[in-house]
Amino acid sequence: MKIIDLRATTVAVPLEAPLRHSNGAHWGRFVRTIVEVETDAGLIGLGELGGGGQSAEAAIAGLKPYLVGHDPLQLEQLRWKIMNPTASLYNNRLQLHAAIEMACMDVAGKFLGIRACDLIGGSLREEIPFASYIFYRYRDEKTGLGGETTPDEIVTHAKDLVARYGFTVHKLKGGVFPPGHDIEVMQALGEAFPEAKLRLDPNSVWTVEEAIRVAKAIGNLNNDYFEDPTWGLEGMRRLRKAIDIPTATNTVVVNFEQLAANIRLEAVDVVLLDTTFWGGLRQAHKAGTVLETFQYGASVHSSGELGIQLASMLHLGAALPNLGFAADAHYHHLTDDVIAGGKLAYKDGKIALPKGPGLGVELDRDKLAQYAAYYREMGGYLYDRDPGRPDWYCVMPETNYADPRKGGRLPR
Repeated sequence: MKIIDLRATTVAVPLEAPLRHSNGAHWGRFVRTIVEVETDAGLIGLGELGGGGQSAEAAIAGLKPYLVGHDPLQLEQLRWKIMNPTASLYNNRLQLHAAIEMACMDVAGKFLGIRACDLIGGSLREEIPFASYIFYRYRDEKTGLGGETTPDEIVTHAKDLVARYGFTVHKLKGGVFPPGHDIEVMQALGEAFPEAKLRLDPNSVWTVEEAIRVAKAIGNLNNDYFEDPTWGLEGMRRLRKAIDIPTATNTVVVNFEQLAANIRLEAVDVVLLDTTFWGGLRQAHKAGTVLETFQYGASVHSSGELGIQLASMLHLGAALPNLGFAADAHYHHLTDDVIAGGKLAYKDGKIALPKGPGLGVELDRDKLAQYAAYYREMGGYLYDRDPGRPDWYCVMPETNYADPRKGGRLPR
């Protein structure tokens, strides 16, 4: 079996409401690039990466000379063809490889009649638990949803998510407002859901000292972990020595050099593995086995996925022996998807591993065309800017916080 073509299509899929975070915002949509690997066996494999537009599509097209004629079953050869370390000094192809490897594993599974997770050892579980992933949101005038700012509003939103999806773990994306506001929200969540596990993730914007203060203020809660409250391995190492809550990261341990340093420094307790940030599903799984060896925690990270990347996350979660925590997913914030049959369903806070070969999902060609047109209409957005604060930009640590008293509506 040989690759005969490689295609990339940028899409934008609407969210229920714009999602705010300490480094900016998702402006009411996710922009993703869908990758298709076509083979001479008549099979097409699917992959996905974040962002898009002409640059992403051109970058994928630029790899065709490397890949036309390549056997998609040869995944290790693929890694070296695309991510040769010397070449990567001049052109970082990490996430491009992730999407292409995802598509090759999909097509390999279809060719062999097995699932993507069977290519990395098989499944240990057939459904993957997820956390709620709660954001402060701007109100969307079309859907009428969003606008959550106060502790009461966030609790009401969390209760709605529990009713709709069955979550038993709640993660707050903090750092938008001053630390004291996040403390109040976390305490309100703890009171509203005394049996639930809680997480706080301010996207690295606090000083070590501020993070220590927050950790002590929420130390009475049923905390899963404290995710990326401050920046850098050294900052996280200092924090870990001073607090009792386990720490976690998806920002400062995203490659094997950083993983080795983290283990030597004993800097972070739990590493969230991303099937794109790490360069692919196989690389994320390999990192998980290293973490298992050294008895560190692992979970699955979300980077704003549609159903194709979500499927890769499910296969990773199924195969990780040390999946000690519910996975993250932005997925429930989406209004639609580009996969056939619509969005994958949550049941009791979990999503079942797809049963079909490869990734187990297929494209809905009509949806792909619809959301490619929507991208052309809307364009991209600036992830590191807040549309409600046009002159603001993030400075870490201690960025310029929003005023929680001003509510959560976008300016007209």
